[in-house]
Amino acid sequence: MKTVFYYNFPLCNLGIAEDDGAICGVFFNNEKVTTNFEKNAEQKSTNHKVETPLIKKAAAQLAEYFAGRRKIFDLPLAPHGTDFQRLVWKALQNIPYGETRSYGQIAAMTGKPGASRAVGMANNRNPIAIIVPCHRVIGSDGSLTGYAGGLDLKRKLLELERENS
Repeated sequence: MKTVFYYNFPLCNLGIAEDDGAICGVFFNNEKVTTNFEKNAEQKSTNHKVETPLIKKAAAQLAEYFAGRRKIFDLPLAPHGTDFQRLVWKALQNIPYGETRSYGQIAAMTGKPGASRAVGMANNRNPIAIIVPCHRVIGSDGSLTGYAGGLDLKRKLLELERENS
């Protein structure tokens, strides 16, 4: 059964979801658009008020991240998506803390150098925000591009990481 618990962090409110012993979702609680996780949760049994030990651990690690004390997350992850999406999300996890990569660079990391648009779509559907650092992906010209939590939050996350690198 999927379980979700909501937290108020310094920069944003997040829902953290667990399914079968792995984190399957970290999403912005103030999103106006329903996330992929929430769409799937509507179709399956979900308990929205259970703070499991794993969800507590994820929340503690996110709190350390927001405090500038955590650069690498150590959690079992199980993002639900296509094979290509999971490949992209794995590549995102290889972007070092405090650094950014372009969509084209991520496409090259996946072995599909011409797939930058597909990388953008996979990045957009990342179900585990912050822990799978889609906020570290920027335009090829260095510009900030879309982010589920908003560009202001993306900017703040990147500044947080630069300050603590």
